[in-house]
Amino acid sequence: MPDHKVFCVKLHKELPGLDEPPFDTELGKKIYENVSQEAWHAWTEFCKMLLNEYRLNPARREDQEVIVKQMEQYFFGEGAALPQQYVPPAQK
Repeated sequence: MPDHKVFCVKLHKELPGLDEPPFDTELGKKIYENVSQEAWHAWTEFCKMLLNEYRLNPARREDQEVIVKQMEQYFFGEGAALPQQYVPPAQK
């Protein structure tokens, strides 16, 4: 579906949506219907930072639950918070 457009809940404008739901769950369907490719890319970068800062292992069920909760907040809640000790990398 190359013409799949969504009104992105994160960026508040109509943009190209994902090619398919990212997960076979209700959350995956909700993301597919409401999140743009651009916002999804921003989430994946944010998620990498969370994985590193919190030392999460995506193979562990407990850590998967943390990631899903953060994802729900990032897109549909108040927004995911940065870890307290997070220091952004120096700009080049």
